[in-house]
Amino acid sequence: MKSSYSIAILGGGAAGVFAAIAAGEASPDSEIHVFEKSSTLLGKVLISGGGRCNVTHGCFDPHELVEFYPRGQRELLGPFHKFACGDTMEWFTDRGVDLKIEEDGRVFPVSNQSSTIANCLLEFAERAGVQFHMKSSAKKVEPLEEGGFQVIFDSGETQLFDRVLLATGSSKRMWESVQSMGHHVVPPVASLFTFNIRDPRLKDLAGVSVPLARITLPVGGFETEGPLLITHWGLSGPAVLKLSSFGARWMAQQDYRFHIYVDWVPHISAEDLFDELNGHRKDFDFQRKRVVSNTLYGLPLRLWKTLCAHARIPETANWSDLSKPLVRRLADTLSESSFQVVDKSTFKEEFVTAGGIALEEVNFQTFESRLQPGLFFAGEVLDVDALTGGFNFQAAWTGAWLAGHAMVDSPLHSD
Repeated sequence: MKSSYSIAILGGGAAGVFAAIAAGEASPDSEIHVFEKSSTLLGKVLISGGGRCNVTHGCFDPHELVEFYPRGQRELLGPFHKFACGDTMEWFTDRGVDLKIEEDGRVFPVSNQSSTIANCLLEFAERAGVQFHMKSSAKKVEPLEEGGFQVIFDSGETQLFDRVLLATGSSKRMWESVQSMGHHVVPPVASLFTFNIRDPRLKDLAGVSVPLARITLPVGGFETEGPLLITHWGLSGPAVLKLSSFGARWMAQQDYRFHIYVDWVPHISAEDLFDELNGHRKDFDFQRKRVVSNTLYGLPLRLWKTLCAHARIPETANWSDLSKPLVRRLADTLSESSFQVVDKSTFKEEFVTAGGIALEEVNFQTFESRLQPGLFFAGEVLDVDALTGGFNFQAAWTGAWLAGHAMVDSPLHSD
């Protein structure tokens, strides 16, 4: 076992920089080089969370945490027992960054400035002796017979390293490079996207939201619950993003054309809903109320009116005027509104792909290749992705931390 190593980290994003710090702090005598193809380090860190940087999430149980990962649940459970959300928070607070957990569980710097996180990472990378090389794009990584790797750059330059970590995200070029070493790459598809729906029921409802709805995709076998937002192009919000993440690969196979069903009042069963609505016909408190003008179940009035119109409730009808079939139609509309999805739209800057290096080919104790010793991976280059809320960053921090130590043969000890 050597006492120092020359290490190339390809990619200057969150995973690459964090791995460099971990390796540099664990092995001060090693040479840690980070190669970034652009002129900016930590690009996604700077734009994450609307410029505030959603560092991680306040979920501290690894078994609960893995449930937020459509791909990587089983593989990340062990790593999360070694370095998870609480460890990330401790790492930053120990280095002078004050963090806060917001009501929805997302963790941000108290400053509400992503630059606070970026500056911290860069400061401690410098302290760890990390050397950054900007506008330096690697073309290929080749293993050497005697051990180690040569990295070939676009400039034509070739450099030799003991170990290499790929933190290159969805880089087709790097995926091709590892495929030449025998790795399998799961083809990438979009994850975390909103649904494009052309439906007259949604036409004038942009901006309307409900705090809890259930979306079901029976053909694909997916179902989610959560806040739902109506947009100019269709449906968005946490419930849609979660469904798109877990169903990403199936939806891509359908060319993003499929039917969904929305239950606007998921806290009550369809049959109980009918019984309750039907009871309003003879309830003195409801009989003389105009149905369309008096929303129920906390639904926004604009949405309620649209759903009533779809159920063909007359605008002037009171509850006492409704027939049982009309009440049934209203109950069905509230509990099972069908919509045809015709396309997808990427969710703001939170662009995430499902796909990457096949997980069975990676040792998740170290994030080292099972096929090529000395080759490591971290971040979105792997077939791991998560829901919004700081979970994708957490997978990056965890993988980078474990890989950074493993690259310099610095074992981690469990508490």
